Amino acid sequence: MKPATIEAAGHHEVPANCRNCGAAVSSHYCPECGQETRLHVPSLAEFVHEFIGHYVAVEGRLWGTLVRLLFRPGALTAEYLAGRRRRYVEPLRLYLSMSILFFALMKLSGAELARFDSKPDGDKPAVGQQHAGKRDGPVIGGAEKLPDDMPHHTTLPAPLERLAPGFRQSLDNFDRMSVEQKSEILRTGFYRYAPYVMFCLMPLFALYLKLLYLGSGRRYGEHVLFALHTNAFAFAVLAAFIYLPESFLKFVMFCWLVLYLPWAMKRVYGKSRWGTAWRWLLLFGLHGLSLALGVVAALALGVAFAH
Repeated sequence: MKPATIEAAGHHEVPANCRNCGAAVSSHYCPECGQETRLHVPSLAEFVHEFIGHYVAVEGRLWGTLVRLLFRPGALTAEYLAGRRRRYVEPLRLYLSMSILFFALMKLSGAELARFDSKPDGDKPAVGQQHAGKRDGPVIGGAEKLPDDMPHHTTLPAPLERLAPGFRQSLDNFDRMSVEQKSEILRTGFYRYAPYVMFCLMPLFALYLKLLYLGSGRRYGEHVLFALHTNAFAFAVLAAFIYLPESFLKFVMFCWLVLYLPWAMKRVYGKSRWGTAWRWLLLFGLHGLSLALGVVAALALGVAFAH
């Protein structure tokens, strides 16, 4: 059987049939599927030209989207609500892209999610062995070590033990693991479930906005749009935070991260400064609590479904 080939770059003969769909052709493009009929092995220059033409010219809306997302709080949401949508990346796609970027960079950075204080003599319990005497406590998210005299199963909040019949057994198994195994379980669980948990928080974030702006006439879908844009911004900035050294630039970015949300709320919802300020404080507190519970839920799911 003759191997499939395409002509060299200098060959200009038009084939009788389209190589893609088989339709009869007589010009440079197939009348049925639109594929070029004169195919040749592309050069490096053609690859570069196609890439630039596709992602800069055709997908030029990406740059307009990023500029408004990163440097003009609320402008992207306002543009979308005004009906100017074709020139920007879709909100859900933007959110998912920034979320994937953040979690990928975080995973590659090797950031420590949980730390367990090992026993002073370096002896680490093996799987299947019960702890004796004082227990190791985890440090999650920079929190202090749990007291040694805490009751059994203090590695995760006790109410989580009642979420499913088998969760207590999972906690027992987790409690008997070595320090390294515990850290790996929590790390794997976080990266497996945290992106889904964060995404599920978007409707809750929008619900907070709906309650805070009751009587404004805004529909729930508008609040969801705002939630997607502002959280996409947060993912983008936090992704940069991972690799930035401690510097004045990092401090400036932190200030921008904090001030971005109230600025965006003022532009989109149009309330007074005081009206925006108290709503922002409530939203900040409610969403912060939701994020904390979401992270705990992701870790708990990692423990529950660990093998």
